[in-house]
Amino acid sequence: MSIYLDNSATTKPLPEVARLVYETLSGEETFGNPGSLHRLGVLAEKDLNESLDKISMLLSCKKEELYFTSCGSESVNTSILGYMHQNPRAGKKVISTKTEHKASLESLEKLAKEGYEICYLPVDKDGKPDLEALSDAIDENTALLTFTHVNNETGSILPLQEIIEIRNKKNRNTKIHLDCVQSLGKLPISLSRMGIDMASFSGHKIHALKGFGLLYIKSGVRVAPLILGGGQQRGMRSGTQSPYLASAFALALEKALDNIDANLSKMTEIRDHFASDLKALGAEILSPSDALPYVLNVSFPSFQSETMLHCLEEKEIFVSTVSACSSKTKKVSYVLTEMGIRREIASNAVRFSFSRFNTKEELDQTITSIKEIYERYKV
Repeated sequence: MSIYLDNSATTKPLPEVARLVYETLSGEETFGNPGSLHRLGVLAEKDLNESLDKISMLLSCKKEELYFTSCGSESVNTSILGYMHQNPRAGKKVISTKTEHKASLESLEKLAKEGYEICYLPVDKDGKPDLEALSDAIDENTALLTFTHVNNETGSILPLQEIIEIRNKKNRNTKIHLDCVQSLGKLPISLSRMGIDMASFSGHKIHALKGFGLLYIKSGVRVAPLILGGGQQRGMRSGTQSPYLASAFALALEKALDNIDANLSKMTEIRDHFASDLKALGAEILSPSDALPYVLNVSFPSFQSETMLHCLEEKEIFVSTVSACSSKTKKVSYVLTEMGIRREIASNAVRFSFSRFNTKEELDQTITSIKEIYERYKV
């Protein structure tokens, strides 16, 4: 039986989600367009609104503040580009770091080409932004701060409250966008109390389906739409909506938030045990000690990262080297490089990313397999 440890890239849909989707798509009256006026359209719209009600309740926000998108990247793009384009008087500066997901970095690069000022803060050895540099950088021209809540390669958790305090002290008009793709379902998220203005989410990271994303825009924040067309979702995101993708996301989110604290405690214990065994083999742990326990970045001496990946794959254990969005470029992780990790260490880095369904037994089997790989290949 295979062991899947690449959950930061994507997760296996829940059986309940697969069953829900099958029943919806095979039904005689459950395939309608929610924009149609006939009965099938009305039923589809009802399903869509029920999902929206559930999601807004689970995330503690108004349903009018949520928009369905196609993926996390679209939500990120819309937040960053849409806010800056819609609010030219807010300022021309955006502050971020170079350890963000490519969806953010490419959006910032586009803004830079358009004449906006992009300020990249340095990060420390744990991947956290330099807060003193942030305090120095925020000024009256700063329109937006955009950061990742949990880094997808290392699990580093953003010091959000400290960032909000600095923002409030320096320029309360500066908006905050948070990429919550990796934190959703793993850390508590209450949008109405977090002090942020925009947030991005993805369905396939929480055992829902690929093709569904979520965008939060706080009431009163103006954002230009990225996709134009029929004016769906109050003109914010045109395109025919998918009731079955929305209901799948709502169900997966509900399941992810059940026992979230117990799952976090369980995964911390499993991660710590796994990390201890890896260190005993001579591996170097690159994730910070206070990282989200669902992600563990490890460097193996004498093994290039792709070599270890494929050796584990032969044993039906699936891991990754860098972010799946960058894995085919065959480059050393830019995230690890920005954290000051030497290239020879970063080039041997492997990411193990877990879901709440992974077990201690699976990780013990992974340790056994790594020992076998060392015995066979290490010189």
